[in-house]
Amino acid sequence: MALITGIAGQDGFYLTELLLSKGYLIVGFDNHSERMRKLRLRLSDNPLRSRVLLELGDVRDRDFIARLISSSKPDEIYNLAAQSHVGDSFQQPKVTTDTALAIKDLLEISLKIHPVARIFQASTSEMFGDSPPPQTERSDFNPLSPYAQAKLEAHELLIEFRQKHSCYACAGILFNHESPHRREEFVSRKITLGIARIVSDNSGQMRLGNLAARRDWGHAKEYVEAMWLMLQQEQPEEFVVATGKSHSVEEFVASGFALVGEDWHDYVVSDQKFFRPSDPPDLCGDAAEAYRKLAWQPKIPFGELVREMLLADLRPNEPAFRRAASMILNSSRTN
Repeated sequence: MALITGIAGQDGFYLTELLLSKGYLIVGFDNHSERMRKLRLRLSDNPLRSRVLLELGDVRDRDFIARLISSSKPDEIYNLAAQSHVGDSFQQPKVTTDTALAIKDLLEISLKIHPVARIFQASTSEMFGDSPPPQTERSDFNPLSPYAQAKLEAHELLIEFRQKHSCYACAGILFNHESPHRREEFVSRKITLGIARIVSDNSGQMRLGNLAARRDWGHAKEYVEAMWLMLQQEQPEEFVVATGKSHSVEEFVASGFALVGEDWHDYVVSDQKFFRPSDPPDLCGDAAEAYRKLAWQPKIPFGELVREMLLADLRPNEPAFRRAASMILNSSRTN
């Protein structure tokens, strides 16, 4: 039995699929009704969907958390709930912090009601800030946003709690991971959706922020496997989860436009309006410890990730989209 907080996000979906394939029963919740509706739709084709119980709820609701843990007695708890959009955290610092620090209640309630549960916390590479790459488990943390600061406080709280109570709780320091299920406000999805719209009418413009920012982009479905592996170890510890290769936002844009035979310079504008007040220049992880101890390594390359996301955002019922999708598929056969 597994309990997943924030189950309606992209990680929750892929983690649910993974755990169902391994025979788990799953209880999951999210506080966003529309995302929950979409998750139910995505799971509708899974023959094991009856093994998933979904509820609306907030990770900040202590009574709700206590009821779920008491009723489900989960072997594993995956805390994925977060206000995870870095840009929004500058406008909503309190919500961001309160959601991140709900891990304290989760740990305390689990220890009191069901102490044998193993707990995974989704931490973030944003905690490193401008610490020089490649970042490892031993790199300095220097958060540059309310989101990163809140996540660092939660990360340190979890480690302190584990040391004090000798419980099984660990965190994955997850570098950027994307998929066709990434929400539309994130830059990766904004790019692929923007290209799809431009292809549709052969016009339009895409306005983005800092094109020079570099990120280590992997695929979410591979990163949730690392989450699961962390909870299968004899002793809990923290791991960096990353591909070891960083690419600029400009590279992401150029790669996507090249797939549909267009020059990105004709459509993309870097707009100061979308720049963050502060932004890590280069987040690139060294996941050697995960490779060595978890036998985990990413297999989907950057170009394939961009291709998959773009194909998903192309609507095949329209001729312009069909032509673009055909170009992408032909490109994948020749690369």
